[in-house]
Amino acid sequence: MPSDESEARAERLEGPVKTISLKALEDKIRGGWAGQMIGVSFGAPTEFRYLARTIPEHELPEWTAEQVAGALRQDDLYVDMTFFSVLDEQGMDASTLAFGDAFRDSQYPLWHANYAARRALRRGVSAELSGTPEVNPHVNDIDFQIEADFIGLLTPGMPNDAVNLAQRVGKVMNGGDGLLGGVFVAGLYSAAFFSSDPREIVEAGLALLPPESAYAEIISDTLSWWSAYPDDWLAAWQAIEEKHARQDICPAGAGAPFNIDAHLNGAYIALGLLYGQGDFERTFKISTMAGQDSDCNPASAAGVLGVVLGYDGIPARYTAGIPAIAQQKFLFTDYSFEEIVARTLVHVQQGVLAAGGRIAGGKVHIPRQESILASVELFGVQQSGRVKERVNPNDNRVHKSEGWSLRTSSRRNTTFEYLTGDQAGITAELSFSGTGIAITAMHQADSGNIRVWLDGRDQGTFDAFSEETDGNPWNNKWGEAVFHRFGLTDGAHTVKLEVLGEPYRRTDPDGSEVVSLGAGISLQDFIVYEGGEQ
Repeated sequence: MPSDESEARAERLEGPVKTISLKALEDKIRGGWAGQMIGVSFGAPTEFRYLARTIPEHELPEWTAEQVAGALRQDDLYVDMTFFSVLDEQGMDASTLAFGDAFRDSQYPLWHANYAARRALRRGVSAELSGTPEVNPHVNDIDFQIEADFIGLLTPGMPNDAVNLAQRVGKVMNGGDGLLGGVFVAGLYSAAFFSSDPREIVEAGLALLPPESAYAEIISDTLSWWSAYPDDWLAAWQAIEEKHARQDICPAGAGAPFNIDAHLNGAYIALGLLYGQGDFERTFKISTMAGQDSDCNPASAAGVLGVVLGYDGIPARYTAGIPAIAQQKFLFTDYSFEEIVARTLVHVQQGVLAAGGRIAGGKVHIPRQESILASVELFGVQQSGRVKERVNPNDNRVHKSEGWSLRTSSRRNTTFEYLTGDQAGITAELSFSGTGIAITAMHQADSGNIRVWLDGRDQGTFDAFSEETDGNPWNNKWGEAVFHRFGLTDGAHTVKLEVLGEPYRRTDPDGSEVVSLGAGISLQDFIVYEGGEQ
């Protein structure tokens, strides 16, 4: 005979309608937004300080109530709200092009896939293509994953709607596993409205992922290792590290301990949920201690558990600082905490009605949706190939003309060598064997145009100009791709770049002209890939 609990679980997960009171719905939405704020604020001091290693618990930051105010300045929140504002203006059916327009016109600093996508959008690439590997070498990075929380909050118990919205938003900046990261996180939140079991929640997110994807594999593995080591999250972390941590193709992390890949960091979200076992503090601390993007991962883990518990169920010491800032706007947005909660509740009710549900007697009745798989063109190591080597431009294999200057600089206790030059006609050339190539450079306010040839074929003009640095060297974008190609025939190739000695310039749709402050380039690395589909 089934127990009362198993019958209740079956009705909750399999019944034709899921029912929740408006009061509980609002409390869970509030808990989800608050959880993100708490998690990202807690982990912020550790972000990318612990690479390929865990954070000892005694080295975690001490929490104070005032610390949560830092969330008002975090991209985990304000980028979410850029896309949320499109829904406020155009409704839940807003197109990828509409999301792309809002993202293109944003003025905040960005990194990795977000940064590459916005650069592409401003250079005339469609939002349907700005997250593709042909345009964006950060295709599998974490960016959409940290911005998809709002999608799950808008789709309680409606995984199909979550997948649909995630695919429209996510392709602006990501593809492959990067897009699936957003689908996974949205699925976690969607499930958390009607389940308190961490395994059920993680499995609900997994159910939306193509099983042949690297993302599905790492989450399946994480679930298996949790079962194998139920009391030892460090053992599970080590197993994840040994099998999955060397697949990052991001130009900044390729072949390096730094890893901003969505699926690795997504496993750290799952790790926190599974080993936290419903304890709010333990959940986000484990996701933090896993390292790498150790503010974004606890933000999502705490946000999901914030939905499970509701705002009133989050320990008071973590919400104590929120009332003092609840009416303040998040940076670069028109939303305060109270406003984003209220607008989310409005959109949820509209979405439920559009999905065929009803609202009556202070209760929301949500029709059950069968989970569907996200439809994404995969771009894992099977397609991109693995990192073979990084070749510094000062290496004797790089043939350089006269006119380059060797420079060194340090960032986060790492010293870099790079070449700079701004004279028209100076060149650098590398012969390599592999299936892919990326050229990285510092993106700066005074960087200009280069021309690139691959195996003697002109690939066009590219630039390393960044509009975000404003001449401040501390804001330079390190290790960003200026050119990349995947899927080459396996064998010998030659890539050559020439400095054109001219600034980057363009005219925007509003007629304003954008011109870089100089004409040079600061050349950092040639990244060679091998294997993958050709």
